[in-house]
Amino acid sequence: MHAESIKSGVNCDVLVGTSLVDMYAKCGELFESRKVFDYMPERNVVTWNAMIGGYWRNGDATSALFLFEKMSMRTYVTWAEMITGFARSGDSVSARRFFDQVPTELKNVVTWTVMVDGYCSNGQMEMAREVFEAMPRRNFFVWSSMICGYCKIGDVEEAKAIFDRIPVRNLVNWNSMIAGYAQNGFCQEALKAFGNMQAQGFEPDEFTVVSVLSACAQSGLLDVGKDIHNMLSHKRIKLNQIVLNALVDMYAKCGDLINARLIFEEMTERNSACWNAMISSMAVHGQCKEALELFCRMEKSNEKPDEITFLSVLSACAHGGLVDEGMEVFSKMQKKYGLEAGIKHYGCLVDLLGRAGRLREAYALVKSMPMKPNDMVWGAMLGACRIYMDMEITEQVAEDISTLNSSIQSGNNSHYVLLSNIYAASDRWEKAERTRIEMENEGFQKIPAHSAFMPCGA
Repeated sequence: MHAESIKSGVNCDVLVGTSLVDMYAKCGELFESRKVFDYMPERNVVTWNAMIGGYWRNGDATSALFLFEKMSMRTYVTWAEMITGFARSGDSVSARRFFDQVPTELKNVVTWTVMVDGYCSNGQMEMAREVFEAMPRRNFFVWSSMICGYCKIGDVEEAKAIFDRIPVRNLVNWNSMIAGYAQNGFCQEALKAFGNMQAQGFEPDEFTVVSVLSACAQSGLLDVGKDIHNMLSHKRIKLNQIVLNALVDMYAKCGDLINARLIFEEMTERNSACWNAMISSMAVHGQCKEALELFCRMEKSNEKPDEITFLSVLSACAHGGLVDEGMEVFSKMQKKYGLEAGIKHYGCLVDLLGRAGRLREAYALVKSMPMKPNDMVWGAMLGACRIYMDMEITEQVAEDISTLNSSIQSGNNSHYVLLSNIYAASDRWEKAERTRIEMENEGFQKIPAHSAFMPCGA
């Protein structure tokens, strides 16, 4: 198209030139974008804004600032580009400095909104609230920014307080609140808000549906999830990849693997989230070999496995006793895909080896880990020791646990209980009693069990 514009002689037109600058920048071709910009015989403020925005989108703050300083005329869009650029790069201080410099005649609802949104994106809600409350006029976007910002830091109560203050709500405001509920585990509240939204005459879109399906998945409400699925065709909501992913995730987490698999197989495109949801559900529901088969299919697809994928596959191997396969997957994660194994990956591998009775290999792995073992890792080791009654490894693990720093021990007596039970099962009553005394000395108390249907004192 650029070549055609040159041949037809319209490349000198300011509108065409500006479109080319914007196109190259959005495609990540900054050199070509700047070349078009420099050779344009005429530029307007929109051209300059397009070039500045292109620099910010590609992370070149220095060039964006250089062009800004050279501009002879600026609009509110120019200032908004600079404020947004600094905020998105995490530099809220510079963003605020530019916001404070905006000429009075150009400081409109857009410049106020991008400053609030910048603070919200960086989790700085006190500063966001200060600017928000000072706004002379608010649009629907700034209300949603505040709701999303509070939900991002887990303050759902304050997000709801903001939502209740909105004088006239639109669908975006409802979607922000419903998504905030779902993301923070307030599933019943999300479903209730979904019902209220429809009662007030708002029709859901794909963003609403994804949040509600997430709430159903988290709370295991399969029937509600099916109702949402049936609603999609009646409401003519587009079944894009995000909605299909949410459906797969909902059915999988609710245990309906048949419907999850049906939707999964009918999808023409699958991203890592979709593959991970399907592989994870197979692992959780004991279909370990099927999880491995899906992993092999994912490797042959265009989608690269990520850390979550490997965690799900290693979990499947642990539950299915597939030691060799698990070791191969763990090796492949680092050598083939260059992914760094985290504490959870090591924990799965320790669990895998421990369940298979290969306690010495598991213990050697724990000692060679690049990070300190956590409660999950030691718990997997002790669980295996209890099953196979390997007292030699148990003694070594007990010694390691005794040297753990207080922050790891604090509030968790499960290690002491397991150790005591192992000693008792092997008739080492003296050590069992000593372990329980150590537990009490550390301030732990074993909570006695009681029936949920019988008062403790009955």
